[in-house]
Amino acid sequence: MAATTSGGTRVAVPHSRASVAVARHTFCDELAARGVPRSEQEDAVLVLSELLSNAVTHAIPLPDGQIRIRWQVTPERLHMEITDGGALTRPAAGVAEVSSLGGRGLDIVRSVSSHWGFTEGSGTVTVWAELERRG
Repeated sequence: MAATTSGGTRVAVPHSRASVAVARHTFCDELAARGVPRSEQEDAVLVLSELLSNAVTHAIPLPDGQIRIRWQVTPERLHMEITDGGALTRPAAGVAEVSSLGGRGLDIVRSVSSHWGFTEGSGTVTVWAELERRG
């Protein structure tokens, strides 16, 4: 499932809600194996989960029916990105109404991450986030 190279770990998952848990566990296992402190793991897994949940909820899959995930762990930062087939709107963090049942995902990503953003490719959108390491 996961392929690790010098550019980080790459995972492709089906465009489904079940993929969020699978990716979260795979990511958490790798962070633990690399000795990332628990508090950094928790923040990074939260961000990855929000980005992937947004892709499953709001975007279409890539032509092969999947979503690509990549993360990179360095001594300075944790970098995560999700690539999907895009949506009618572009990712934007906002403030949800108190009574709203959703709409907080990218606001959470913005609050927890050091930086976040997105890039557009030919038929793709990649949403990325970075967390500065505390070590």
